Amino acid sequence: MLRLRTLKALALSASLACLPITAVQAAQDDVTIGFIVKKPEQAWFINEQQAATELGEKNGFEVVKLSGVDGQEVLSAIDNLHSQGAQGFVICPPDVRLGPVIKRRAEQYDMKVVTVDDRFLNSDGEPMQDVPHLGMSGYKIGQQVGNAIAKEIEARGWNMEDVAALRITNYELPTAKERTDGATDALLDAGFNKANIFDAPQQNTDTSSAFAAASPVLSKRGNFKHWVIYALNEESVLGGVRASEQYGLAPEDVIGVGINGSGAAFAEFSRENPTGFFGTVAVSSTMHGRDSAENLYTWITGGDKPPANTETAGTLMTRDNWQQVREELDL
Repeated sequence: MLRLRTLKALALSASLACLPITAVQAAQDDVTIGFIVKKPEQAWFINEQQAATELGEKNGFEVVKLSGVDGQEVLSAIDNLHSQGAQGFVICPPDVRLGPVIKRRAEQYDMKVVTVDDRFLNSDGEPMQDVPHLGMSGYKIGQQVGNAIAKEIEARGWNMEDVAALRITNYELPTAKERTDGATDALLDAGFNKANIFDAPQQNTDTSSAFAAASPVLSKRGNFKHWVIYALNEESVLGGVRASEQYGLAPEDVIGVGINGSGAAFAEFSRENPTGFFGTVAVSSTMHGRDSAENLYTWITGGDKPPANTETAGTLMTRDNWQQVREELDL
């Protein structure tokens, strides 16, 4: 009997020796992954982390939810994950230029890393192809925003020459530039006057910073009655809409279209009276959180590295269809 047990132990050791180290770890220990986000208070990231956590509970692995609002906090979060025995992490970085630094810290601990939403850039400013990414095409999503605005301008019978565009920008974030560039190009293709597009550079990506950026632009351009508003996300568009309200513009004179499809949009659509927030191009944050966590888990346990870049599409959500779209996208 002792000889039989010894032979079985040797056979198990031999079989494990043929597996990648990460697969051996998964076979011997529980899998733990991290999910690090740059804005843990925003609904989009709350949904992502929650979806990943629910997947972990279903499939038997642990998800540690962490904040990474700047580079130092990200590195501390990775150290934290290492101390908990994590085999990898999903991250939406606070600055895409931190990619090489974050990747080196992950490699130091033999941890796998995938990005979600915002993609790592290398020292040349190019996407890091060796780090798997799941996100949306910022430019194409932006085009959807621009096309939705142009269509609504036509539906309201406005003369494009009399319409101004408030473009709330954050060019430090490549994803933000891609989205606003896409929207701008779509508007110009539809016949919008380029001279009527006014920039409002924001310091952050939230409602308050967008409000602060938008207010002086609206004040200086009082000769326009009709305004359209677009930005990198719906929180920023809402900041522009709030600024238009303070300036005295009526809701029917404003068309704001955001990007995401989160609680901020749901609250706006649930108001008794419509506001200048016309719609948002909804992308499933739930799907982003679930799929990125699943990709990482599969990579850890099976050795199958996810694709270098996976892009998702968006759906226009308005006051008329938001509940239906929310259900369809599992938001």
